[in-house]
Amino acid sequence: MENISLLSNFEMLCIIVNYGIGSKVLKYAKEEGILGGTIILGKGTHKRPLLEFLELTETRKELVLMIAPRKIINPALDALYEKLKLAKPHHGIAFVIPVTQFLGAGKYEYEAKNEIGGHNMTEYKAIFTIVDKGSGEKVVDAATMAGAKGATIINARGSGIHETSKLFAMEIEPEKEIVLILAQKEIVKPIITSICEELDIDQPGNGIIFVQEVHQTYGIR
Repeated sequence: MENISLLSNFEMLCIIVNYGIGSKVLKYAKEEGILGGTIILGKGTHKRPLLEFLELTETRKELVLMIAPRKIINPALDALYEKLKLAKPHHGIAFVIPVTQFLGAGKYEYEAKNEIGGHNMTEYKAIFTIVDKGSGEKVVDAATMAGAKGATIINARGSGIHETSKLFAMEIEPEKEIVLILAQKEIVKPIITSICEELDIDQPGNGIIFVQEVHQTYGIR
């Protein structure tokens, strides 16, 4: 049976680097033909005994998101891998996520198409968990117990029927945390199960989990 993938010819390149390096990522990417991107502040987690003893288990990170045609993403990723020295420990990680539709960059021509044969996915998947601020560490702990090696926590803001409260008759939208975990496919289900059980994700307002396929990865050990 033919594998028909309803994907566009665009992909999203995600690069997680140390704080202050995001601007260099965009500069290098522009040199390779990527028109722009978005830098999101976050923090990384390390579960190593020595780092915990030194209280260095959290480090400031920047997540750089860039969308471009696949024919540009692939060579750009190779160039960024070399310029950012992603082969070295603690220099960052990069991965590519498929995009079904993309609008909003005038110099890129949007083209949605059916592709026969699908895409070559990696052995990893990206797990996104959105929870109230302060619960991100619980997500990381639960994921670590199930075999995850690390995560990136990103600050965000939520708005929904279960997420607003009132202060002096004014609606307040509480802060959120997005926990991004790259995990091998065989442990994705145990990680999700562990997070759900620890945070009661099935209960309304406690959070959301979704999983995304990953095309390519660099810098993961």
